[in-house]
Amino acid sequence: MAGAIPYPVSTKKMSNDVVCIADIEKAGSDRMASEAREFYNSGSNDQQTLSENTSVFAKYKLRSRVLVDVSNVDTSIDLWGRKVAFPLGLSPAGVQAMAHPDGELGTSRAAAKSGVNMAISSFANYSIEDVVSAGRKIGPIDHAIQLYTMKNRNVQERIIKKAETQGCKAIFLTADSPVLGVRYNEHRNDFRTPAGLDFPIIGWTSEEIRGRTHEAGHAGFSEDAHSWAREIPWLRERTNMEIWIKGILTAEDTQLAMEYGCDGILVSNHGGRQLDGVPSTLDALPECIEAAAGKIRIHIDGGFRRGQDIFKALALGAECCWIGRPVLWGLVYDGQQGVEKTIKILYDEFKRCMQLTGCRTVSDINKNSLALISANGRLAKL
Repeated sequence: MAGAIPYPVSTKKMSNDVVCIADIEKAGSDRMASEAREFYNSGSNDQQTLSENTSVFAKYKLRSRVLVDVSNVDTSIDLWGRKVAFPLGLSPAGVQAMAHPDGELGTSRAAAKSGVNMAISSFANYSIEDVVSAGRKIGPIDHAIQLYTMKNRNVQERIIKKAETQGCKAIFLTADSPVLGVRYNEHRNDFRTPAGLDFPIIGWTSEEIRGRTHEAGHAGFSEDAHSWAREIPWLRERTNMEIWIKGILTAEDTQLAMEYGCDGILVSNHGGRQLDGVPSTLDALPECIEAAAGKIRIHIDGGFRRGQDIFKALALGAECCWIGRPVLWGLVYDGQQGVEKTIKILYDEFKRCMQLTGCRTVSDINKNSLALISANGRLAKL
């Protein structure tokens, strides 16, 4: 169990004034103590990458189409052998019980009720079995387990076996964190996970967690001597789950993921929390799509705040988009119902965007739906 909620959370019913993700962000952020808000919302160094993750979408213009029958739009995609409601998943954000006592349990229930999938963080405040069970009691849902490259192989192997036993479909191997990014607010606040919150998946108690800084805990946990040759074959020997690499931003690493037989990649910059100055994920996506040449599945996270953002990423070649901070804001705002509202906002906007661009199925979404302002100031189709 996660224990008592460490920060006040409003029990106020959801307002009709909350109609977009920006509203969810404000409502959730306003209800958090400053330490929690700065941990969830901040990025590394000067937060350039964090900012660009959201601002980048504006440079792509949507090309609307008219007189198309969009009365029966199908927003679904097939993922891991099952249809999901639309191309969205809930990212493996950690320490969710700092946002709401239900934490990952509420998120799993919301995902199942909304027809989307969820990835479970190694730093979840509830066990894998509890998170998986919470969702399945509501309806069909698939989970992935997020892993770091860990110094303690015994713990890593135990997590893998537990996840596979519980029916998780994939490992999301976070490969961009041999060391933590430089996070000024965590240093200024001497951030510690609030008392009463354990990390049961990796076997850390609240007392152990609070006895060291976040950075010191990560340094003793994450393997900085990792490599493609060390990690991927080791995982393959121990699981039948799919192996996806999370944190890829370049053609070179996309090619390596294919060479090592990985099942998919997540174009990700860790929400702008690792190396500041790397490109936004949307800017990195075309390079990875071109390198993949259709030979590996490509998902993306980072900065998605509108259904139109999801549409644009799909038009550039992504299969599915994942969100982290909007889930946390939704949890603070109104627990499971707040996450459900977050998902519904994005679904409604995504469906409306499909209709207004004349796309009746997700497979209709392609580069022809986008345009850019060219160097001569004219609008040019991609």
